[in-house]
Amino acid sequence: MSTHEARLDALRKELARRELDGFVVPISDEHMSEYVGAYAQRLQWLTGFNGSAGTAVVLAQGADGKGATIFVDGRYTLQVRDQVDGAHWDYASVPETSPAKWLGDHAPEGARIGYDAWLHSRTWAETVAKALAKRNATLVAVDGNPIDAVWQDRPAPSRAPALVHADTLAGQSSADKRAVVAQWLTGEGLDAVVIPALDSIAWLLNIRGTDVDRTPVALGFVIAHADATADLFIDPAKVTPELTAHLGHAVRIAPLDGFAGALQALAGKRVAVDPDHAVAAIFTALDSAGAQVVSASDPCVLPKAVKNAAEQAGHRAAQARDGAAVSRFLHWLSVAAPQGTVDELAAAARLQAFREGTGSLRDLSFDTISGSGPNGAIVHYRVSEETNRPLVPGSVYLVDSGGQYPDGTTDITRTVWIGPGDAPADVKDRFTRVLKGHIALARAVFPQGTNGSQLDTLARQFLWQAGIDYAHGTGHGVGSFLSVHEGPQRISKAGGNQELLAGMIVSNEPGYYKTGEYGIRIENLVLVEPRTIAGAEGEWLGFETLTHVPIDRALIDSTLLDPAERAWLDAYHARVLALIGPQLDDDARDWLRRACAPLVSA
Repeated sequence: MSTHEARLDALRKELARRELDGFVVPISDEHMSEYVGAYAQRLQWLTGFNGSAGTAVVLAQGADGKGATIFVDGRYTLQVRDQVDGAHWDYASVPETSPAKWLGDHAPEGARIGYDAWLHSRTWAETVAKALAKRNATLVAVDGNPIDAVWQDRPAPSRAPALVHADTLAGQSSADKRAVVAQWLTGEGLDAVVIPALDSIAWLLNIRGTDVDRTPVALGFVIAHADATADLFIDPAKVTPELTAHLGHAVRIAPLDGFAGALQALAGKRVAVDPDHAVAAIFTALDSAGAQVVSASDPCVLPKAVKNAAEQAGHRAAQARDGAAVSRFLHWLSVAAPQGTVDELAAAARLQAFREGTGSLRDLSFDTISGSGPNGAIVHYRVSEETNRPLVPGSVYLVDSGGQYPDGTTDITRTVWIGPGDAPADVKDRFTRVLKGHIALARAVFPQGTNGSQLDTLARQFLWQAGIDYAHGTGHGVGSFLSVHEGPQRISKAGGNQELLAGMIVSNEPGYYKTGEYGIRIENLVLVEPRTIAGAEGEWLGFETLTHVPIDRALIDSTLLDPAERAWLDAYHARVLALIGPQLDDDARDWLRRACAPLVSA
């Protein structure tokens, strides 16, 4: 019996002991984080899938030997089949289906399906319960996660110290931020707000941490009050004298295990909770305490997304530093890769080393996507010893990466041709269509009130003309030394209703993926900024491109670019050379001059 087959068997035995007919396993933690600590990687432990989004439903073993299904979206349809054994698992695609819909169709009649209320939202639980009712089945909140009961060597949550994030980098003190939250609470007639989202806590208190790989946050919960005070619930081992002095007397520090009791103490209070960022267990605790729960957006989310002047300046500095590191890597790649001696793991390691060489890197902002040839067609590919491929001369290489610096978070994708020889015409066609979409979005000017879904078509239009598309969003928000994926803004087909506001940072990353052959993506980060237009009516916005790294000219079919697009690219490369060139040594600087040379008109 294989490792993951044995784990699935152990879970089923534990479910039977608890008289449960099934269990739902998400990638989540008590804070509904996108990236979670090792202690919360239950889905990976159970299945082997290490993507950042997915859910599994485990029922009793069926006649086909399965009875277990894993749900992923379009980013992971290839990866999940490589990592999860199809002999024991079925694969389901989201949004074509969902765990709720699937359970409504497949749960045994009268079944008791378990879930961990500390890992799911209240809305999710209500939706699943409604779907199960069609089969006279019930959703049962478990007392203790059954996976934890059978995961013998489960890591403990991190106890690393919480870190102070300087006000000079934050651009605003924690006291001022808490005052803004208190003003909101007072205006809404509320007494307190529960804040479980780790990046919101980090932003509100101007603290950071090392508890979650790739995201500089500290594990804890906050209850903020209308008098501008707050309660921070955190492992005492994480509290240092520096943290205590930084937070001051207005932030009371309590042990993490006191959070549940503090929720009970809110009896009779009007308490705000964000249903998109708080797990069902928090709502249940407040309801049972007799608090008046008001569903409202986390008051930290929007101000966190709108970067102030200090955060914008910090991000530009981080981008200039990071751009030099990535450019050094691309120069190294141009020399080493054509020799056929570089593989995906070695390339990712060398890129990280160049970032570490800046002396400012605190962590990567996500696991580097280092995809050669067909691996580049896996949108969120994660290289491993088992999947590692050489960067074969005469192939396409995609590298999506980023760094966490105290002054900013970076995220960049470059697609390069591994010479010698010229790229095939069809590859150049696809790359240039992606580039045209990238340029169209970068040049966009739009009225205040525009949301991301209204701009998404700009990036896809040239691919659509050829009857092709990509199965991911075009842009996501980015934090300030925080999460590399930050809301509420995004640019996608389903972009939501959040308008783009001056000060928001989003990615610009159209792509194209030919399964089994190659992937293409061009990603820069951009800052939403006011635009002055002579004679304009109302307020207008546009984008400042923040990322400065050359785009591979070897993959461009210049005949497909119009004069305005060529002018944009030449101007972009001129800025790259001016900003990055002085940071490089002679050989790399010479390479950069060639990489940033003006594009010859057709």
